Amino acid sequence: MLILMMPGGYELILVLLVVVLLFGGKKIPELMRGLGKGMSEFKKATAEVDEIKKEIEKPLPDEKSHTPNNYKANEKSEKNKISGGNNEAE
Repeated sequence: MLILMMPGGYELILVLLVVVLLFGGKKIPELMRGLGKGMSEFKKATAEVDEIKKEIEKPLPDEKSHTPNNYKANEKSEKNKISGGNNEAE
């Protein structure tokens, strides 16, 4: 179904001919330059959005230290701080 909608060689030539007749030969480079600038701005904007998404998805440093695996290690270090480093009874 999609193949039927795609323009072929003759259709593209016809479209290019209409563009040349409407805009003239001197305006086409200016139009293409503007199109190129617009495409580069779009690429920059999408790159910025991707950077923002990565920044948002990054875990916070505090979240790593309070995971269940590190909880007991954090608990022991807190006891060492309170007892002055003498934690031989454990």
